[in-house]
Order: sequence, then C-alpha cells, then structure tokens
Amino acid sequence: MPDRITEFIGKVTDSGTCTGCGLCAGLDNSGKSFMKDTPLGPRPSISSDHRIPDDIFHCCAGHRLDYPALYRAHYGKYPKSWLTGTISGVYTGFCKDEQVRRNSSSGGVITAVLTTLLETGRIDSAIVVTQGIPEPEKASVVIVSTAEGIRAASQSVYIPVSTLDVLHKLDPEKKYAITCLPEQSAALRYLQHKGHPQALSIRYILGPYTGTAIYPAAITTFKSINGVKPRDRVSSLKWRAGEWPGYLEILTESGKVLRSPKVYYNFLIPFFVTNTSLQSMDFANEFADLAVGDAWSPEFESQGQGFSVVVSRNESMTSILSEMKQHGSLSLEEAPEESAYSMHGHMIDFKKRGSYIRNRMRRMLGMKAPDFGYKPAVIGIKRVLVELVISAIFLVGRTRLFRLILYLLPERIIGPLFNSLRLRWKSISKKTKRQGLTSYEVIISEQ
Repeated sequence: MPDRITEFIGKVTDSGTCTGCGLCAGLDNSGKSFMKDTPLGPRPSISSDHRIPDDIFHCCAGHRLDYPALYRAHYGKYPKSWLTGTISGVYTGFCKDEQVRRNSSSGGVITAVLTTLLETGRIDSAIVVTQGIPEPEKASVVIVSTAEGIRAASQSVYIPVSTLDVLHKLDPEKKYAITCLPEQSAALRYLQHKGHPQALSIRYILGPYTGTAIYPAAITTFKSINGVKPRDRVSSLKWRAGEWPGYLEILTESGKVLRSPKVYYNFLIPFFVTNTSLQSMDFANEFADLAVGDAWSPEFESQGQGFSVVVSRNESMTSILSEMKQHGSLSLEEAPEESAYSMHGHMIDFKKRGSYIRNRMRRMLGMKAPDFGYKPAVIGIKRVLVELVISAIFLVGRTRLFRLILYLLPERIIGPLFNSLRLRWKSISKKTKRQGLTSYEVIISEQ
C-alpha cells in the first residue's frame, strides 16, 4: 500500500500539475527514486522504500509554494513590487566576451557570472542545464567544474528538464551555483531555511526570466512539417542560434538544416505549451540571487545583438556585478526599477494575473491547481474575458484536429501567419492586459 508521500506525489502527477522539476527524487535519501522521460516531460518514479522527508508537502510547486511566507523567511519582508520581487539593483547590459555573447541566448550575463564565480573560487562547481545531453533532442542537468562546461550550457532550453533531482548528488562540503527556473529557486530557498545540507551547499542561485515552455513532442512536429523523415535523426539542436533574438536550428544526420526565427517557431506554443507555463505565477525568478531576461525594447532590438535586463536581489550579487563591470567582463548600465518589468509587461501579466485566473478556473471545474499563497487584489472583468480567449486557444490547440492541421501546413506559411496573428492579438489586448499592472497589489491567502 502506498505511503502518504508516495500517494501525494502520485496525485500531483496524475492531476497534471507536476512541473517535472525532480525535487521529490532529489530529496529521496535512499537514492532509489528517479525521473523518467514521458511525452509530457520528466515525471517521478518513486521507490517503494524511499526516504523522502515531509518537506515535499511544502515546496512542491505542483501543490503549494507559499511565496509570502518564503519572502518573510528569506528577505525578511514582502517585496516592494509583487511583479518582479525584491530588488537590489537593475541594469541593462551584456557580457563583453564577444564569443560568449554571440553563443548565448541573450547577452551572456549568466554565463559570465557563473564563470567569474568559478574562477574566483566562490564556487567549486556549477549546476547547469545543457542541450544535447544525452542526445541532441534532449537536455539534462549537469555538474561542471570548468569554464568550458559553463559555456557549453549558454543556450536556452525550452523543453521541461528535471533539475532538482541533482540534489542527492551534491557534496555538502563543496560550494555550488545553480541555474534554474523560478519555482525551483523558491523550492531551494525553502529547503535552505529548513537546513537541508545539499540545498545549503548551493551558495548562488541564478535564473532566467521564464515565460512559456513546450513539450518535447513539439520538436517531432516541427521536423515533420518541414519534411524530415522519422528515420533522419537530429545531430544538433539549438533554440536560440545566430544573432539575437536568434532562431531554432536543427541539423539532421542526412544534412538537412532547419532554421526558424524565434518569432516564427513560437507558433508551436498554443499546441504544445506545458501546464507548468500556464500555472506558474513567477516570471522574474523572484528567489534567485540574479535574474536575467531579454532586453525587449526598440533601443536594444535595433542593434541586433544580445542585451539583457539584469536584476540583482541582494547586496552580495550587486557587489559581484560591480566587480565584473570594473574588471571589464560585463557592460552594465543602471536602469530604473520599472525596467525589471516594463520590457516584459505582456508576460508579467500572463503570469501574475493570467495564471491566477487559469488556476482558479481549474478549481472551479473540480481540477487540482497549485497554490502560491497569494492572489491579485483586483482583476477586472475585461481581463478575465481576455484570459478566457487565451485559454480557449490553448484548449483547442491541444486537440487532435488542430494538431493535424498543424502537420499539414508548411512552417514557411504557419510561422509568418502565427506571428502576424500574435502581433494583432497583442495590439488588441494590450490595453486590457496592461491596465492596472503598475499598481498591482496582492491579497495574502490565509493558512
């Protein structure tokens, strides 16, 4: 008979709210639980004689992560802005190593900071996600101890990857830095405040702004609509190859080269968006020491190179950034605090208000949805109606009929068409989605 922890994890997985982060497997002190690949990304396989602590009930992002309580524990207070979290400093900039900058998804800032942490002895190793391991179409978390290993992980990954199952491999006597997604950062902070030895060995948490991810089946579909036969295996895959903002690049063993600009291959999102993308309320990686996103603004986009918006959340990280600027490894310009969200207003709203509405709709339909301990104080009826349209698109996009249509349309047609419709929709919904965003307030949920 399953014990209560196994039963709990099973319910989270069966409900569709599991994020595939690997935390439950990583917390198993027996080392017998593991993450397995599925069409919906990594899912846990829990050993019958596991030794997973009760902490899992309080830091599983598919169930509950109490952000307000975590803010009090980690920062000692609630954030000034619930849109972007606690801020020590905001900058725009890039890595001054041109090769690192060009090979990165944006400005190469995270890669540069990890390298500095390693080379200055602040860490012994970095925990990063690398595309191409164990095979080109997949990505895995790896522990690296060289600058070359860090640079190999500089590209974005837009499919789910279990990252926190690495916990049981960490040596509490060593010092690590990790790059991870928002809920993973929050879960690590919870464990650190509970004194978990492996979590405490992670001295620095760095992470990207995180919008939407897609299920692995999206790549199979993309290859198919571009005429790649199933037997023609992928030899290389990059999500943000070339000049910023980059393009999806797939090379096959037969010599085929598929390239699609980022704004075009986004057409895969309505058909393959992950449940985690739709339920998460954290876009700006609120519990990372350093959070980095693309600098989406005409000022930077016109230059055609990678620029980042860089958010430091404590004095220690601010000092490291200052040191790197002085040494010439980073180009950084201080920016107003609103820059932390103004370049990403559409996606901030998608998470902070959209995810709450989507999670509430799930509960109204009798389905499970995660709880993050707070809710928006005000949501207008127009914003709810906009979300109903968005949710309907995602719902229809997952049907067999519409996925069949996707198979039949060439990418050269559906890519530009989707981008045109996307821009049109953003123009129509922009006023509603931005309205009241700058004055966003929350209500703390009662425990």
